[in-house]
Amino acid sequence: MRYPNGQEYKSTKVKERKSHKSSAEISLSSANRGMNLENEINLSNDYYRDHDICLITKRPTPINIVKVDYSKGAKITHAYFEEQSTTDYNGVYRSRYIDFEAKNTKNKTSFPLNNITKHQIEHLKRVLFHGGIAFFIINFESLNKVYLLDASYVIEFYEHGERKSIPFSCFEENGIEIEQGYNPRLKYIDAIEKKYF
Repeated sequence: MRYPNGQEYKSTKVKERKSHKSSAEISLSSANRGMNLENEINLSNDYYRDHDICLITKRPTPINIVKVDYSKGAKITHAYFEEQSTTDYNGVYRSRYIDFEAKNTKNKTSFPLNNITKHQIEHLKRVLFHGGIAFFIINFESLNKVYLLDASYVIEFYEHGERKSIPFSCFEENGIEIEQGYNPRLKYIDAIEKKYF
């Protein structure tokens, strides 16, 4: 296509759409789902915020910066975490406080508890005590299934369970499978509706 003066028309928007679409297709593949769980939750949160459905944000991990290299811009070369992290996400939905942690597992039969800290369990217990909604989003990568499981089940297994994992059957019986789609990527608000409202 050419303008009346003979110059060729070049659209930058078409190129941007093509590259965005291909990255979306890549991230929806089951092979990449584990690496992208946090990204998919973040994209879902953007969608929910933009449509005034809820306000859920990723909680930043506070760090203490020790050394910065200014020779080629400002690059942090040495830092450490100031305190233990609590959970990944928090916010508000339908006037209720929401707090949750997102985890991946390649295990097909259970979710191992070894990557949940005591500090996270204590935090979630406080959220439940004060009437908030607390849960885990667990991605079973090998099964391509994502579940919402109320924090009370995880706390019970963590503190009183005879095993160091939660069997997959607990997710099937007590959890809500989160529908996966394009926009939002993870329809976890639908799962919250089913479980808590």
